[in-house]
Amino acid sequence: MNIFGSLARKLDRTGVDPAAWHAPTAPPLTGVLAPNGALDEAHRWALPSGEGPEDVAVDHDGRVITGGNDGRIWRFDHQGRATKLADTGGRPLGVEVLDDGRFLVCDAERGVLRVDETGRVDVLAESAAGHPVVACNNSAVGRDGVVYFTDSSARFTIADHRYDLLEHQGTGRLLRLDPRTGETDLLAEGLQFANGVGLASDESFVLVAETGSYQISRVDLTGPSQGHRSVWAGNLPGIPDNMTSQTPDGLFWVALYSPRMRLLDMIAPYPTLRIVAANLPDAVQPEPEHAGWVIALDANGEIVHSLRGGKGSYSPVTGVREHDGWLYLGSLTADSIARVPIPR
Repeated sequence: MNIFGSLARKLDRTGVDPAAWHAPTAPPLTGVLAPNGALDEAHRWALPSGEGPEDVAVDHDGRVITGGNDGRIWRFDHQGRATKLADTGGRPLGVEVLDDGRFLVCDAERGVLRVDETGRVDVLAESAAGHPVVACNNSAVGRDGVVYFTDSSARFTIADHRYDLLEHQGTGRLLRLDPRTGETDLLAEGLQFANGVGLASDESFVLVAETGSYQISRVDLTGPSQGHRSVWAGNLPGIPDNMTSQTPDGLFWVALYSPRMRLLDMIAPYPTLRIVAANLPDAVQPEPEHAGWVIALDANGEIVHSLRGGKGSYSPVTGVREHDGWLYLGSLTADSIARVPIPR
């Protein structure tokens, strides 16, 4: 280790231990990825309190469910009026609507929760496959009620997610939970900040977004390749966050937190520079571009739609859900959810 590297580690206050890697060159923003203003006119519905409605789901009556950083779960009616349903006492992120009308919530601080509109909160999993759930993030639910969910990092909480991205050690997990028995098992490990989860319509495979490597991985659930993991969509143009399960039109919608950060890719091969970056004051931390972006991929992992917003548009988009001709959007830091018509 050179003198500069040794000094950086001595002064480090974060505990990051970066692994060198080479980020792929971002794809050109041409063709389907060409910039457009599809998200510029997104209509916003404000949260009554708190902020950061990180994910959105739609219930059986077409109402939108989300959770904010104050722990509260909200339901928006068709006119955008919000009703408080519950308070998890933590930080809700991913939200799914269960067949019986209750809600499955991935809470960054409390684990996998089941919530109902009376305010009852049940903890389904605080640990999984023999280890604590450190950074519960997002989920998808099968027709049999089985939950597929992500634990983004074994080393850093969601609040400190940027340290995991800078470290790039790949400690994220994709897990499976049977709420009927409480049993959990491991589907994939070594993931680079495991994030959004999506199920194929026939439930033959499950997808997981790896935020830290700009890709979506696939794990086969049936057939001779059951358990096999592969890259389903690589070298995405932005930083992937939450995603949907496959829609009736055969699409998987993916929220992109921001376009790729050139500086982050440039320092990827240099662990010492990433230690320095991790220790910079918040005021001088590299900032992603604040512009909304969602993409849709077909069953083969090909991008077929790209909806973008300009500077100042609703962002960062971290959650997306399609329903009845609309795309509903969530954000890690905004004070509202948003919706736009789906382009036809």
